[in-house]
Amino acid sequence: MKIVVLERNSVGPDIPVDCLEELGEVTYYRNTVTIEEVIERVKDADVIVANKSPMNEESLKDAKNVKLICEFATGYDNCDLAYCKSRGIKVENVVDYCTSMVAQHTFTMALVLSQKLAHYDNYVKSGAYSAQDRFSNFDVPFYELEGKTWGIVGMGNIGRRVAKIAKAFGCRVIFYSITGKSSCTEYEQVNKETLLAESDFLSLHCPLSDLSRNLIDKKALQQMKKSAILINVARGPVVNNSDLYEALVSGEIAAAGLDVLEKEPLQLSNPLSKLKDSNQLIITPHLAWGSVEARMRCVQGVYDNIAAFKRGEDRNLVNP
Repeated sequence: MKIVVLERNSVGPDIPVDCLEELGEVTYYRNTVTIEEVIERVKDADVIVANKSPMNEESLKDAKNVKLICEFATGYDNCDLAYCKSRGIKVENVVDYCTSMVAQHTFTMALVLSQKLAHYDNYVKSGAYSAQDRFSNFDVPFYELEGKTWGIVGMGNIGRRVAKIAKAFGCRVIFYSITGKSSCTEYEQVNKETLLAESDFLSLHCPLSDLSRNLIDKKALQQMKKSAILINVARGPVVNNSDLYEALVSGEIAAAGLDVLEKEPLQLSNPLSKLKDSNQLIITPHLAWGSVEARMRCVQGVYDNIAAFKRGEDRNLVNP
């Protein structure tokens, strides 16, 4: 079995992936960027391990032997599932490997922004604290999570973990289901307008789809509280970056924490790149999922998927 790993470094060069060599003949590529690279590299593959590389008719038309595509991820929006199914190519992802880390990162950003930690860290390091004549300083107001309303879009594994933590902080939790088909009954489900109007913190944990693209746009931001904090750890295009820039500059919302952007890495043409105040905006480089432990679980999940496939079993199949 020939296994081609197109984006080996997507799980980090510090995480070993040589366990895959137990399952077949493995060819590794540090990264794969262009469609031409994909076409050339997968033409003899039986199994493809990918992350962002496009998996569609154009990239797979010459890959006559491929039978399985494994994602180094939970998301699979790089795959044309209908085309893969028409070819009999199975697509499998890794589920729940980064839930704890994404939830942790969600609250890291929320707490840093709500408690103005950048401001107070700079205050001390600037020497201003040493020069003052009192023991404390709280010149920029900050607030507790307890008693606030935490809104969630996407009540899957990560959304539920975030909800549980928010409850532990003493928040009221509400959520909005984009599809209207959520089976969650532990928390209060509301419509989009109520979610936007009542959330003090709004965190996004939904997959990217035609329903979620530009979910948070100018109209949505105008419906939010001026004191609200937005957290996006879902997919970049769920939030319109230009509209968010305008909302932050004009004070439509108080702050935002983003781990994902419309186009990655951050483009200088993205207006959010102009905002340098970390009390208002924090951007991390799509790392919310990437703890050492989570990346190790991701590799193990791909190994388990391929091993199950060799046994004739389906594991985490997303295009049945």
